[in-house]
Amino acid sequence: MLPTKKTLLTAMALASVATFATGASLTFYEESLPSSMNPLFAQSMVDNRVHELVFDRVYFFDPITNELVSDLVERWELADGGKGVRLYLNKGIKWHDGKPFTAEDICFTVDAMLDPKTPSPIAEKQRAVFTGCDAEKSDVALVKFTKVFHNPLNRLGFSVLPKHVFNGETAIRPDHQFSNRPTGTGAMKGSAGRRGVVFEVYKNGHHDAGIAQMTLQEGGDPLVQVRTLLNNGVQGIIAVPPPYRADVSASDELTLKSYDLRSWWFIAVNQEKPYLKDKRIRQALNLILDRTDLRQLSIGVKPGEQNSPCEFISGPFVQTSPYYNRAIATQPRSDKEKAFELLAEAGLKQVGGRWHYNSQPITLRIGMKAPLNNEAPDLLSQIGNQLGAAGFDRQEFRITVDDWNRKVLTGSATDYDMVVGKWSFGLVEDVNPLFHSRKDGRGALNIFNYTNTQVDALLAQYDAASTDTAAKDAYHKLHEQLAAELPYLFLWKLDTKSAWRTEVRGNTISPYYYWTAFDSWKFGS
Repeated sequence: MLPTKKTLLTAMALASVATFATGASLTFYEESLPSSMNPLFAQSMVDNRVHELVFDRVYFFDPITNELVSDLVERWELADGGKGVRLYLNKGIKWHDGKPFTAEDICFTVDAMLDPKTPSPIAEKQRAVFTGCDAEKSDVALVKFTKVFHNPLNRLGFSVLPKHVFNGETAIRPDHQFSNRPTGTGAMKGSAGRRGVVFEVYKNGHHDAGIAQMTLQEGGDPLVQVRTLLNNGVQGIIAVPPPYRADVSASDELTLKSYDLRSWWFIAVNQEKPYLKDKRIRQALNLILDRTDLRQLSIGVKPGEQNSPCEFISGPFVQTSPYYNRAIATQPRSDKEKAFELLAEAGLKQVGGRWHYNSQPITLRIGMKAPLNNEAPDLLSQIGNQLGAAGFDRQEFRITVDDWNRKVLTGSATDYDMVVGKWSFGLVEDVNPLFHSRKDGRGALNIFNYTNTQVDALLAQYDAASTDTAAKDAYHKLHEQLAAELPYLFLWKLDTKSAWRTEVRGNTISPYYYWTAFDSWKFGS
């Protein structure tokens, strides 16, 4: 969708009054403000990126070598017959308030995640991984697992919290002041306000960042963001939608950089609605959607375009993932004839060109996470148009980030029939929270509380896998099962590009976490 003359003039006016950066301080646009500065309560990729600046994870994948490394741990060894890992910590690391970092902080973090009074979906997931932790010395921590994992260090990708800030109280609440003004051991101190987040460098035994200060601002109109960047009003944009990438590429003052989010887009379907419960109806909706047209009308990808930034998927993984089942075909074009046959078989009837259930016309309430409109303009309306042309009445809603986190992710958005969203994954692609039945702390991100015993069994098979081959086998079968059941209508992977001014140098972007190699970033002449 081309920008209007009014929008263009507004963007240029805003950019012309922007403040120029000086010295080693820069400003960048994010898609939204973080919902929490506490990593236990991360609900979005914005949260995860912010946490990577402020906190250290015990282990992480180096974005250059792809090796599993740690800034906190000097060495490690297996313990308790493989059901534990003993960590020997680096010395000289301090928290942002000057207190020393010790093994007690790692054990406190594990205990906080295990505390059932910590209302965190992230903590709930970790309760299936850890049983406890012992601080054997000030610089030695023994982390205990629920079982022997074939890749134990992969399980230590959590951010560490300071025991002293919480006075040792492991029941951590999301409304604690820590969520706005956290204390970490990361490269930057962070403080969240109503209009943005300010980061200040903190020199430490393991961090020596080259940028003194950064400011995160919430991005709005993508055109405004790009024009402000061109005029040096900001120095970076985390995610540039495809329609605006040509403007960035055309400028000698800007650099377009790839950011691998390993993300995929979906439409979750509320199978608790009686007219959506039958999987044949969900299969019909899947056949009604013309993804090729949706992609062209919302993202601007023309049919047959080479090197498309958007590739179709048929299940809950990106095509480069080892878990993607390539035997399951994608659905790039609609097949209304087959779709209508399925709807009739499931008992729906067309009256006056509109589909009815129990003699009542069906009105589909469709929501979409509001910031996604910047990446795929008008996608919500185009989906509604296709369903409307197939005979369904519909209502369309843009869901605020707050409502998405508070209602959709908690399984409480039962007033919607369908919601459009996006999931992103690190190198560990654990989809169990998305599809497992909501019980015993599992299924923490199961949007419409989907439940299927076969799916639960396959997820348990993945959890129990002791080799990569066994894990792949479980997830390949899961892909096949979900492509038939369709609690989600799987859409595509849309690649992500960041834009930075050329004065920002050494800016290696880590997959998923973004700021992992932030110490190498420099800004200025």
